[in-house]
Amino acid sequence: MKIVYAGTPETAVPPLEALHADPRLEVVAVLTREDAPVGRKRVLTPSAVGRRAEELGLPVLKANRVTEEVRERLRDTGALIGAVVAYGALLPRPALEVFEHGWVNLHFSLLPQWRGAAPVQRALMAGDTVVGATTFVLDEGMDTGPVVGTLTDEVRSEDTAGSVLERLAHEGSPLLAESLLGLATGRVQPTPQRGEASAAPKLTGAEARITWQHPAVAVAHHVRGVTPEPGAWTEHEGQRLKVERVVPAPEVTGLAPGTVEIRDRRVYTGTGSYAVELTRVQPGGKKPMAALDWARGQQHREQVAFA
Repeated sequence: MKIVYAGTPETAVPPLEALHADPRLEVVAVLTREDAPVGRKRVLTPSAVGRRAEELGLPVLKANRVTEEVRERLRDTGALIGAVVAYGALLPRPALEVFEHGWVNLHFSLLPQWRGAAPVQRALMAGDTVVGATTFVLDEGMDTGPVVGTLTDEVRSEDTAGSVLERLAHEGSPLLAESLLGLATGRVQPTPQRGEASAAPKLTGAEARITWQHPAVAVAHHVRGVTPEPGAWTEHEGQRLKVERVVPAPEVTGLAPGTVEIRDRRVYTGTGSYAVELTRVQPGGKKPMAALDWARGQQHREQVAFA
């Protein structure tokens, strides 16, 4: 069965590879966003999906908006259905009607929970212990279409948003393939979403800032949710300091929120409850380093504290 695949970031690469390798499916074109400036030199760089599609020898269509011209090119592929994984733009009604069987989206949440661009990030920040993925038929709303299939996964102690997204991208690939085939053949009938909806808007850099007045567990959830992007940070003497991971330390008390202290070769920071242990940090303009090495470099100061 001929399909078109739409996706942009690294997270969307595993499903593309899986669909391309499935003998029941033929990926006849890949839709991705246009090359974007990357790095300090702002070098125009293809998306992760665009780059991988070219390596696989697949035709690539780059567009930030699905215009009439783009729709015509999609129709010309002869595809019966489209697959979407983090394309990065809403598809308007005319685009939804390009294919006979519409589009199936693989979304990394248990819809209707966490509708939006950052479902895994928001779930971890909220302290969810179970995450998942949902395939659904695209409509004009924000992740509001009827459900085709779901899977669930438990959050692990070492997880960050990055590790959960990578895992769900691989685990969700077979679900996406079966959803495409089931919908196109009529074996599967989509069902309306049920339950209370929650929003997962894109994260900003400002939101990634750590609030040390929050309880230790909330601080740990926050750091996990914004790692690796946009990256948790705090302020030290007017400069940003990135924080890679923190571990709640209920045995360490008596530290004021944001106060840093070395105890038994470990670095602790006070929160609104007990302390958290810092593991790795990255000062502005420098490479990541062990938190202990950074803290030892600050010992000449009377007190080290984060703003």
